[in-house]
Amino acid sequence: MSKKALIIGAAGFVGGYLSEELLNQGYKVFLTKLPHEKTEKGAATVYDMDVTSSIETEAVISDVNPDVIFHLAAQSSVKLSWENPRLTLNVNIIGALNVLEACRTLYEKGNKTKILLIGSAEEYGKVKPEECPIKEDRVCVPENLYALSKLTQNGLGKIYSGSFGLDIITVRAFNHTGPKQSPSFVVSDFCKQVADIEAGKKSAVISVGNLEAMRDFTDVRDIVKAYLLLAEKGKSGQTYNVGRGKAVKISALLDMILDHSEIPIEVKRDESRMRPSDVPLHVADISKIKNDTGWEPKISLDDTIKDTLNYWRKNTRMSF
Repeated sequence: MSKKALIIGAAGFVGGYLSEELLNQGYKVFLTKLPHEKTEKGAATVYDMDVTSSIETEAVISDVNPDVIFHLAAQSSVKLSWENPRLTLNVNIIGALNVLEACRTLYEKGNKTKILLIGSAEEYGKVKPEECPIKEDRVCVPENLYALSKLTQNGLGKIYSGSFGLDIITVRAFNHTGPKQSPSFVVSDFCKQVADIEAGKKSAVISVGNLEAMRDFTDVRDIVKAYLLLAEKGKSGQTYNVGRGKAVKISALLDMILDHSEIPIEVKRDESRMRPSDVPLHVADISKIKNDTGWEPKISLDDTIKDTLNYWRKNTRMSF
């Protein structure tokens, strides 16, 4: 009998890719989304569910009785966390608590569900160059409300694993990107601007924020393979970094994107794109996930950029 996987928050960027990967690997897949959201269903079963509702969350998890849960539901924008802190904390903390409580009820009935709580490298906070690559046991000092909410989720996972015996793995995902990502994230933002400029929808000027930060970018298609391997081989109660293990400066990333542009483009700094607090350097130590699961990223950053740019070119042409 096929294992059952439940993806909570499947309408987001990662959900569609993860659903496809699970289906390809023979899982029976169930998805949750908010009533107004759309998701690529495929062969999966879809539930409307608000993770901030304990009643709805428990009802869905009880009905599916999954072998594994991938908890993706989150307010995942650092920028939006400054603008709407209440939403961020409610979804990211109360939502995670509702999932864990529903799983604790199942566990008490003898049903053992594996849970992946997807967190963020933002939890680590500011890191000195000599502290990189960042190991999972580094002390976390979050610099924004999104990071704080994800660190709290990680703590909840540790408590529910250690105190109640739930089979929980916590993940600190570094930056991931690829086709279909919202333009509120940097790679997709730059690629969409280039596609719009090429299509004549805006002047040949690309607006940017802080270009000095260095980030660890991984293709989303590699990321979902990591999540599946962690579900199958990861050790309960542990936190795992998921990333490329290499950092690139945002300015270099922009240069890579502009190299693929069909026309010359001017770069202009936009103060509205600057964050109140921005971490200058993040790069993952991924030795733990490599050792425990054998995973490592396969898709080059240049290929990710080309695929993302072509996605926006196609999307832009279709919107005319």
